[in-house]
Amino acid sequence: MGVKLSAAEQLEFLARGHTGIITTLRRDGWPVSLPVWYAVLDGRIYLSTPLRAAKLRRVRHDDRCSFLVESGEAWVDLKAVELRARVTVLEPGPEAQAASEELWRKYDDFRPPADLLPGATTKHYADQVVLRLDPVESMLSWDNSRIRLTSA
Repeated sequence: MGVKLSAAEQLEFLARGHTGIITTLRRDGWPVSLPVWYAVLDGRIYLSTPLRAAKLRRVRHDDRCSFLVESGEAWVDLKAVELRARVTVLEPGPEAQAASEELWRKYDDFRPPADLLPGATTKHYADQVVLRLDPVESMLSWDNSRIRLTSA
């Protein structure tokens, strides 16, 4: 068996993951990589971002992105899924609502109480837009735990 995950294993890994790294492109072509919370719903990857976020301006200018989720600390435990995608900015509607609810459910236990956040932070995150990542080719994946090490 190789180290590559099957398509079903890739989706399962993504669904269980906690934080993804999205890389978008500035107007000058330089990449910007940021950690994001995300959710997988019906086999699709979603994240949200504030309406005034630079990330949103970048994907509206150039919808290409790369997305990575990884786990493991030791080399033998390293597991990851990486994909190249086009970002779709969703209009308000059933798909955006379902994704937003899934994002809220997944990360509810990780958010600080709203009353502890500064007013400016609350205001910045108040208006969100949902983004969907649409893969443009097969995902790259690996699971180093599948490599049989030789005995010493």
